[in-house]
Amino acid sequence: MNDEGRIRVPSDLDAVTSVGVEKDGDVGVERIWDAARHWYAAGMHPAIQVCVRHRGEVVLNRAIGHGWGNGPDDPADAERVPVTTDTPFCVYSTAKGITTTVVHMLVERGAFSLDDRVCDYLPTYTSHGKDRTTIRHVMTHSAGVPFATGPKPDLRRMNDSEYAREMLGNLKPIYRPGLVHIYHAVTWGPLMREIVSAATGRDIREILATEILDPLGFRWTNFGVSEDDVPLVAPSHVTGKPLPPPIARAFKLAIGGTTQRLIPFTNTRAFLTSVVPSSSTVSNAVELSRFAEIWRRGGELDGVRVMSPETLREATVERRRLRPDVATGLVPLRWGTGFMLGSKRFGPFGLDAPAAFGHTGLVNIAMWADPERDLAAAVVSSGKPGGHSEAKRYPALLDAIAAAVPRTR
Repeated sequence: MNDEGRIRVPSDLDAVTSVGVEKDGDVGVERIWDAARHWYAAGMHPAIQVCVRHRGEVVLNRAIGHGWGNGPDDPADAERVPVTTDTPFCVYSTAKGITTTVVHMLVERGAFSLDDRVCDYLPTYTSHGKDRTTIRHVMTHSAGVPFATGPKPDLRRMNDSEYAREMLGNLKPIYRPGLVHIYHAVTWGPLMREIVSAATGRDIREILATEILDPLGFRWTNFGVSEDDVPLVAPSHVTGKPLPPPIARAFKLAIGGTTQRLIPFTNTRAFLTSVVPSSSTVSNAVELSRFAEIWRRGGELDGVRVMSPETLREATVERRRLRPDVATGLVPLRWGTGFMLGSKRFGPFGLDAPAAFGHTGLVNIAMWADPERDLAAAVVSSGKPGGHSEAKRYPALLDAIAAAVPRTR
C-alpha cells in the first residue's frame, strides 16, 4: 500500500462512470452526483455506487470507479474493470437493517415476541445472568454482550449452529441486560440467526429469500452468495492511513479486529458464502435502495406485504436517545428497535432528516428511507478508510441527498 493508502484517481471521471436507468424528476440530481464525484476524487474508494428513489421512481442510479484492479495494493499493470450500477459488493452492517425487517415480519406473524427471553429458544443462553435477556434487548443492542468474550471463535465454523450456540452460551455480559446501549457489532448477527432458526425451524436466509427477495425479483441482497457467484462480488479494500493506536484499539474491540485483518477475510469465499445476518449481505445500491422502498411504503412493495404500517412505525419509535455511538465513530445517533434513526443535526442519513431510518455499513455504506421526503436511497463504497483529510466528503454526500429532496410532510 502507498503511504497515503489511496487509489489512482483517473483524470477523466466520466470515463469510469456508469449510468443506469434513471427517470426525470424534480430532484437536484446533478448536485448529488457532483458531491459523489468530489468524494470519489479523494482517492479513498476504488468504487462508489449511489441510487436515489423519489416517490418510487429511480431518479439517480450511477457508479464511479473500478470494481477490480485499482485498489491501493493492486499493481500498476493490473487489469482495471470498471464498476457498474449492478456490480455486487459485501455491504457489511446494512445486513442488520435487512435482518431487522425479517425479525419484525416474524414477530407480526406470531413466530415469537420481542419480549420473549432468548433462553426460551436457546436453552444454553443462561449463564452469568443472561437468562434475563430478551429478544428486544438483542434487537436494541442492549443485551450486555457487545464484545465477544471468552475463547476466540473458530471462523471456519461460522455456519455451524451447534457451535455458534455453544459459543453464545459462553458469553459473559459486561453489564446487566437492558441497562445501557452499546452497539453489538459482532454478537448481534449470530444471536439473531440462531433465535430465528430455533423459533421457526427455518434458516433466516431461506426466510428472506422465499418471503421477500424472490417474490420481488431481487438478484442479490441475501446473506452471503452461492459458490458460483463468489467471483462476481467485487472486493473491498483497506485505504487511508492506519488509525491512531487508541482509536484502533477501540475499533478492534468493537468489531472484533482491525480493518487490516478483517477486510481481507471478508473478501474470501468462506465469508462471502456465510450466513451472518449482521455483516455478510451482498448487494448493490440499486437493490439496497429498492429494499428501503419497502420501508418508505410502510412495509409493502409491488403487491408483496412484508409487514403492516403499524409494525413498522413501532419499530422506528426512538428507544435510545441521541448520544455518541461506536457504530458511527462516536457521532451522536438515535436508535429504534433494530433501525438507526436520522435526526435534525446529525447523520447517519444527512442533515435535517428526523424521520429517516435504516442502517449503515462498514465503512461509508448506508441504506435508508425518509418518508417525509418520499425518499429511499443507498450509497455503497468499496474502500475502508482509516484516517484521511477528506473524511467529511462522505457525510457531505448524504447531506446533499437530503438537501436535494425537500421534506414535504
